Amino acid sequence: MESFGSRLVRSVDERGPLCVGIDPHDHLLAAWGLPQTADGLRAFCDTVVEAVADRVAVLKPQSAFFERFGSAGIAVLESTIRQSRERGALVLLDVKRGDIGSTASAYASAYLDPASALFVDAVTVSPYPGFTALDPFRELAGKHGGGVFVLAATSNPDGRAVQAARMAGGETVAQHMVDQAAAANEGAQPLGDVGVVVGVTAGEAAVDLSRLNGPVLAPGLGAQGGSADDLAVVFAGVRGLVLPSSSREILGQGPDVAALRDAADTANQACRRALAVTHSPSWPTPR
Repeated sequence: MESFGSRLVRSVDERGPLCVGIDPHDHLLAAWGLPQTADGLRAFCDTVVEAVADRVAVLKPQSAFFERFGSAGIAVLESTIRQSRERGALVLLDVKRGDIGSTASAYASAYLDPASALFVDAVTVSPYPGFTALDPFRELAGKHGGGVFVLAATSNPDGRAVQAARMAGGETVAQHMVDQAAAANEGAQPLGDVGVVVGVTAGEAAVDLSRLNGPVLAPGLGAQGGSADDLAVVFAGVRGLVLPSSSREILGQGPDVAALRDAADTANQACRRALAVTHSPSWPTPR
């Protein structure tokens, strides 16, 4: 099985660095003229997938917005995952799971085992039960070509009180998580499978990512206050590894498919210029 890191490098090279979040907030369903039901959710997601799944490297459904509709919502999530992957996008499911022992193994099986209807390319995970508690996720991801993205320095301002706290060795909690991910990625080519989550609004000195050798999911573009210009500052040392994530800024242009595509293309080009990502010949060189 080809590694997640290898597949991600190829996808970003072909399609650009942008990750589009699928976050069907109540206000977005209302703005699109859709009911607050599983049927409305399905119409929303089908439109997003039609608009962007064939042109962005990664789609990131937020599981909570599907779970709130119960089993009908999970059925929509399964369909969204399947359709997105059929159109060539990698799917990063934003679930932020984290537990220990058999529970962690069950969570990992739910998302990283090809036998599951919720099988995706990668998931977000919480390391706060302890980094080794993520071993079931890492092991199953490695077996089936998947990836994990570990929360480190998130875009939530209240999170900084915990993430910037100092450990016994002097490093911050966020840096400790990055260092653990870097150790897991050591020697991987062309890129490791253990990523970290570092918000665009986290600040220039939030963490040292120079030894990560893995991908960085960078939420916070648009509605959360981050811009493409911030990317070149915050992620100057890891430009080729960053996946800037935008959701509401793009989704707000729906339900018109062409408008969604234009918004995604514009954001992708801005991120590409800021990060100086290597392109395939099919993509225009940024000027």
